[in-house]
Amino acid sequence: QVQLVESGGGLVQAGGSLRLSCAASGLIFGNVVMGWFRQAPGKEREFVAAISWSGGYTNYADSGKGRFTISRDNAKNTMYLQMNSLKPEDTAVYYCAVGPPWLTQNKGDFGSWGQGTQVTVSS
Repeated sequence: QVQLVESGGGLVQAGGSLRLSCAASGLIFGNVVMGWFRQAPGKEREFVAAISWSGGYTNYADSGKGRFTISRDNAKNTMYLQMNSLKPEDTAVYYCAVGPPWLTQNKGDFGSWGQGTQVTVSS
């Protein structure tokens, strides 16, 4: 059974940084694409970033380009999202998910979601 556990969320002032982690179990982590999504109150869950199984390829939503960095450590079965220069509009619950064998931004292609971690950015 696949389990994904996000951590690292919290309250931060605008311009600050946070590093989210996603610990995975129950799968061959090094064989799968992984992704981060977020959902703000009253809004649809949206794509944030994805990373190939090797970490060699990444894909970002325009909202995070230049500010967010996705990475992974296959030896630790863990994926990360470094978020810098945070803005109030980044406030959301952030989720990690297991993707298909190709990089995609389509949340319908992702399965095995974590429970999410809250990120709140104050102005």
